[in-house]
Amino acid sequence: MAKPNKIIIFLLAIISFGMGVYLKDGVVRIYNDFNKQVQEFQKTDIGSVMTEVGKEILNPAPLKIGGASNKVVLVKSKIIEETNLQRQENNLPILTENKQLADAAAAKANDMFLKQYFEHVSPDGIDPSILVKNYGYEYIVTGENLILGNFEDENEVVADWMASPGHRANILNNRFTEIGVAVIKGTFNGETVWIGVQEFGLPLSTCSQPDSVLKNRIEANKATLENLASQIESKKAEISSTTPGSVYYQQMIEDYNQLVNEYNPLAETTKELISQYNAGVNIYNSCVKGE
Repeated sequence: MAKPNKIIIFLLAIISFGMGVYLKDGVVRIYNDFNKQVQEFQKTDIGSVMTEVGKEILNPAPLKIGGASNKVVLVKSKIIEETNLQRQENNLPILTENKQLADAAAAKANDMFLKQYFEHVSPDGIDPSILVKNYGYEYIVTGENLILGNFEDENEVVADWMASPGHRANILNNRFTEIGVAVIKGTFNGETVWIGVQEFGLPLSTCSQPDSVLKNRIEANKATLENLASQIESKKAEISSTTPGSVYYQQMIEDYNQLVNEYNPLAETTKELISQYNAGVNIYNSCVKGE
């Protein structure tokens, strides 16, 4: 009876070894599929970069106009009205008055009288972009028109700006949607003059931002996938160093398959989320660029 028992044991050993080889071959196939999944996932990683905003600033050289001092009183609402008439005549939508831009314009005019300068950049280094942001105005594009002199009325102020190519370009810029105006009388270099300021803007809120919640979910999924990939690599190395048919071998195979089965659907879901996020970024970028 001893010999048959030895034969049975030998046959079982061969079967176990064969099953181990079969299982190991299966692991290799699964691993190759897993590698393809990783490579495909990397191709769909977040690749769209958001266009930087707040860099487009349109500031033509300040405009000095002569004219004798008079008793004319200029009003900012009429400056805005005259400006919008010019836009309408050029088939452009009118500009809406924005309080933040209006406050920035008033601060600019008063600061120029106080510190006796007539430039876009103050002696303190405050340029128009910093100025409007200091008043809470976040923009995609902004611009500033400056004028100094004495005028008969608001129509003349705007007409002088329109006669200057750079200032005209700001007034007729089809990207601007909002305006703030200040027109203040004071003493500049010993003379009584008016200083007019126009602050133009396209607010950042015009362009919808990509979904930040979606991006956070993608980042969380990526961290989970990296952890799973590390575990899968470790488990494969463990399987490769273990003799097929050992008591723990089958369990290692099952653990490996479980990890891969967790990785693959999460990678597919995350690829779809990345595609959605990148589409949102592309829409945002087109809006920022005015396309």
